[in-house]
Amino acid sequence: MSDTPKHGFDTLQIHAGAAPDPATGARQTPIYQSTAYVFRDADHAAALFNLQEVGYIYSRLTNPTVAVLQERVATLEGGVGAVGCSSGHAAQIMALFPLMAPGCNVVASTRLYGGTVTQLSKTIERFGWSAKFVDFDDLDAVRAAVDDNTRAIFCESIANPGGYITDLDAIAAIANDVQLPLIVDNTTATPFLCRPFEHGAHIVVHSTTKYLTGNGTVTGGMVVDSGTFDWAASGKFPALSEPEPAYHGLKFQETFGPLAFTFYGIAVGLRDLGMTMNPQAAHYTLMGIETLSLRMQRHVENAIRIASWLENDPRVETVTYAGLPSSPYHDRVARICPHGAGALFTFAIKGGYESCVKLVDNVKLFSHVANLGDARSLIIHSASTTHRQLTPEQQIAAGAGPNVVRLSIGIEDADDLIADLDQALAAATA
Repeated sequence: MSDTPKHGFDTLQIHAGAAPDPATGARQTPIYQSTAYVFRDADHAAALFNLQEVGYIYSRLTNPTVAVLQERVATLEGGVGAVGCSSGHAAQIMALFPLMAPGCNVVASTRLYGGTVTQLSKTIERFGWSAKFVDFDDLDAVRAAVDDNTRAIFCESIANPGGYITDLDAIAAIANDVQLPLIVDNTTATPFLCRPFEHGAHIVVHSTTKYLTGNGTVTGGMVVDSGTFDWAASGKFPALSEPEPAYHGLKFQETFGPLAFTFYGIAVGLRDLGMTMNPQAAHYTLMGIETLSLRMQRHVENAIRIASWLENDPRVETVTYAGLPSSPYHDRVARICPHGAGALFTFAIKGGYESCVKLVDNVKLFSHVANLGDARSLIIHSASTTHRQLTPEQQIAAGAGPNVVRLSIGIEDADDLIADLDQALAAATA
C-alpha cells in the first residue's frame, strides 16, 4: 500500500503490506509453501544474488507470505524494514548478530524474561559475547555499565513477568549519548500499546508467538529496524559499515542506507544462521494481527479489573500491575503506553512458594502453560518454571520471586476469571 502512512492503526493492522494476489485475486494473503522461486533468466538470478535487485530466491532468505508480515509489523512499529525469524529468541540473536564480535558485551535490564536472561548470561558466551545486567531504573548504573566493548543496550518495554514499564525516553537518551543502539523487546506491549521508536529506540524485537498472533498456535519472531542509527559513525559496527567479503566488498551502510540493518539480517543473518520463519506461521500471525487493537483493548480492560480485585484481596500481598494507581510505574503508563499497561503482571500470595504451587494446581479456567499473550488467560509460577534456571537473586531482580505467580490476562469475561482465581486462592491458602 503506497499510502499506508496516511491510515490509522486499525486500518494498517489489516491492510499494511498486503494486496489481492495478482495471480488469483485471493484477498487473504496466500501461504506460499514453496522452497524456491524460478528466475526469469541468468541475469535476473545474478542480480538477486548480488543484492542488486530485491526478489525471491530461496525461502530460507525470503518468502512472499513472510514478506507481507514483515512489512505489516514494520509499518505498525513505524520502522523501515523487518526480518521474520523462527522465534522470539531467534530474533534476539538476529538483532545482536550484526553488532557483536568476540569480546563485546550488551548492557541489559535485570527485568527480562527468564529465558532471555539465560540466553544473554550463558548461551551467548559461546560466541565470545557477554552481558552486563543492570537495574534500568538506576540510570547512573546503566551509563556506568557501558564500556568501550559495549555494542548495544537491551530492555523490554513492558517487562516479563512483572509488567514493569521501562522509561524508554531516559534509556534512549543514554544510548544516544554513548552512540549505541537501543534494542527494545516490545512483545508484551505490541505496537498498539507502545511504539518504542517514538521514544528513541533503534531496533525492536518481538516474539510474534505472543500477542501479535494471539491464539497460541505458532512460534515466530521479528526484528524491526527504525532506520535511524548511523552504523558508520563510531567505527564499532564493521559488519554494517565495512566491506563484506561475501558480497565482493559491498558496504551495507553505504549501499542500503536506512535499510542497512534489515538487508544484513536477510542477506547474512538468515543466509548463515537459518533462523527462518515458515510461511504458515506468518499466515497465522497475519490473521491474528487483523484483530490486534480490539484484543489488546479487551486484554487491558480485563487486566485492570482483575489486578484491582487482587490488590484488595486479603490473601494477596502485592500486585505489580503498572495500571494500578499504587504502582511506582503508574506515571509512565500515559507517556510510554498511552493505550494501557498491558495484560501481564504478577501477584504475591500469602503462604509463599507452596501456596503458589497449590494455586496453579487449582485453577479451572486459567491455563497453566509456559506462554503469554494468548486470547485465553494463562497462569504460571515463574520461579519453578520460566525463571527456574536463574539464581534466587536473579529471580527476585527479574520480579519472579518464589512467592510470585504470573498472570497473562485473556479476553474472556472478567467476572468468570475473578471467580476462578477466587476459588483457587481459597484452595491455596486454606
